[in-house]
Amino acid sequence: MSLIKQVSADAAHAARTLAQLDESLKNTVLLDMARSLREKSYEIQSANLIDVHRATQDNLSPAMVDRLTLNQHRIEAMAQGIETIAALPDPVGRERFIGKRPNGLSISKMRVPLGVVCMIYEARPNVTADAGALCFKSGNAVILRGGKEALHTSQVIASILQAVLTAYGLPKALISVIPDPDRALMLELMQQREFIDVIIPRGGEGLINYVTENSSIPVIQHFKGVCHLYVDKDANQDIALDLLLNGKTQRTGVCNALEGLLVHKDIAPRFLPRVAKALAEHQVKINACPQAAAYFDACTYMAEEDFGQEYLDLEIAIRQVDSFEVATQHIAKFGSHHTEVICTDNELTAARFQRAVDASVVMVNASSRFSDGSELGLGAEIGIATTKLHAYGPMGLEALTTEKYLVSGTGQIRA
Repeated sequence: MSLIKQVSADAAHAARTLAQLDESLKNTVLLDMARSLREKSYEIQSANLIDVHRATQDNLSPAMVDRLTLNQHRIEAMAQGIETIAALPDPVGRERFIGKRPNGLSISKMRVPLGVVCMIYEARPNVTADAGALCFKSGNAVILRGGKEALHTSQVIASILQAVLTAYGLPKALISVIPDPDRALMLELMQQREFIDVIIPRGGEGLINYVTENSSIPVIQHFKGVCHLYVDKDANQDIALDLLLNGKTQRTGVCNALEGLLVHKDIAPRFLPRVAKALAEHQVKINACPQAAAYFDACTYMAEEDFGQEYLDLEIAIRQVDSFEVATQHIAKFGSHHTEVICTDNELTAARFQRAVDASVVMVNASSRFSDGSELGLGAEIGIATTKLHAYGPMGLEALTTEKYLVSGTGQIRA
């Protein structure tokens, strides 16, 4: 049996044992995992230095290096995320009553784990801890296939989590790491539908496309994050500027950073000069439509077909729009179903925006940077689904379960 097949089979076997664990034990294990990450922080950072040094030598983009880098603050955030997961209600086994049929059959549904989740990701070592904890709490085994960029860090994090599992007499295969980033092994992994129930890729659009096109296992997709802020004619300008700067400059290399700014023509003469000054201070490169470009000393002119890019850098596309309808049409054409934001003091307009815009997260007067599992109370996220089967948006515990029917009778037979 090949390495990949053995890892997959072991994970499937381990998942059956995990499905029977009670919530109290799972929470105890998770809290020990969080404690161990803190205690082993030096080991994690030492391994991460190797990965970051190699990434720098390989000329990875600043955005990729930023995603790869772990410091004390980010390790603490990982540990706190696991503690939040432990504090959340366990969805496994939760029942809801559907109804009683005329023939006396009682129908309910129960939440159950998906089984074995395979994570394929690039320069995101925190995924190792997030996915391990989320899958454990939701009753799933997880197979982690990280890219070569984060290999050392991911292996150390996984070994810390596995040591905790072993201490409680649980199989290490509940959290497995593929030790070799060879793409041929990844291709073999994506064919293990006998053992793996779902694949969740996290990374660039090229990786997502490759997995989607080559997997024989269902894939939950997140292609890219082209997020917009629409500043309505009734917006509070101070709030709008804060949302823009936080969404664009606080951390550029993440999928919930702003990539587009839409400004209603009625507020543009007052608001865009402030935008020009603020973005210049942050050295943000401006790409703008001809109407918006008039407010900037230096910018690149954009034709309509040029919008919709994911910059992941200090760069943004700006468009002046004539109406609410034009703004939502722009988002429908160029958005990526990730996160869209409106700034307005008009409650009716805000409600219309949230109904009209097709995105996994639609915000009113709040930064796009809150489109994150930990910020939305999920503890962490295993990914952000921008397609709708079977999840949409940041995926926490409940998104890692499904429902089965429970039917109870008293001897009924079908005529």
